[in-house]
Amino acid sequence: MLTRLLAATVRLLAACAGLALAAPASAQDTPRIVFLTNWLAQAEHGGFYQALAEGIYHKHGLDVEVRMGGPQVNVVQLLLAGQADLVMGYDLQTIKLVEQGLPVVTVAATFQKDPAALIAHPDVKSLPELKGRTLLIGQASETTFWPWLKSTYGFTDAQKRPYAFSVQQFLVDRNVAQQGYATSEPFTIEKGGVKPTVFLLADAGYPPYAQTIVTLQRTVLERPDMIRRFVQATAEGWKSYLAHPAPGNALIRKANPQMEEELLAYGLRKMKEFALVTGGDAADHGILTMSDSRWEQTFAFMAGAGLVNPATEYRRAYTLEFVKAVKVLP
Repeated sequence: MLTRLLAATVRLLAACAGLALAAPASAQDTPRIVFLTNWLAQAEHGGFYQALAEGIYHKHGLDVEVRMGGPQVNVVQLLLAGQADLVMGYDLQTIKLVEQGLPVVTVAATFQKDPAALIAHPDVKSLPELKGRTLLIGQASETTFWPWLKSTYGFTDAQKRPYAFSVQQFLVDRNVAQQGYATSEPFTIEKGGVKPTVFLLADAGYPPYAQTIVTLQRTVLERPDMIRRFVQATAEGWKSYLAHPAPGNALIRKANPQMEEELLAYGLRKMKEFALVTGGDAADHGILTMSDSRWEQTFAFMAGAGLVNPATEYRRAYTLEFVKAVKVLP
């Protein structure tokens, strides 16, 4: 009996030693990823935080840290400097970076529709009606959707005024319309007593994706399995967030305590209403999907508007390798 007990003890100690030796190797094999968003934590980032909160990244063998962007954060510089593995990007920006010879590449697209919108008073029923109104447009928009609005609807620089990132001028002047995101500024306007008309530019044909996932070309070459797992887990995170957002929202508010529960609920409701995540090709090909045709449309707009050299090899700005391997249907 004693001999059998000693033998069993030896086997147990050996097994424990094996586990102790295996643990560091397992931890070492779990890729650590820093993902940097484009702004302070909000509902528009919900799928990433949900994938953290529900352990979806961990389930796919990833150790992910989601870091917030903000007004003083240059996500591209941090990506190029190796301070982040993946960042939240934008098609027009990525194509411009490729034009400049920078080694960035888009691997997935969160929003099938850009949430950029023109917001008008309730008497305005269509975008063409804004041709005679004052439009508050930010400086950055002059190299994104403003050239598209001018060519599509005949708007002019003469009717444009600077947007000060405040809704006050809109609230006091019925002749004013302003830019904004369909998921955000209308919330503030409604609290100010006006039920605005919101024109989502994507529904009128504005072509780019938004809140894309961007990395470096060398990361695609050297760590493709890591990217594939990140895209898969993120798609699952978004599907989960759209169904029951409480876990993701808890992490969002922890990262950004100033974020109101009411605004989180509004943002989620509008993402669903406008099908920002689940619309377009995502309905058939899965969340985060992209297509050659959409990128071609975006590049054609940019080249036609003089925003990029027509000779730019824009196809270097994206790869469909990872979204084709992932199919998480809404």
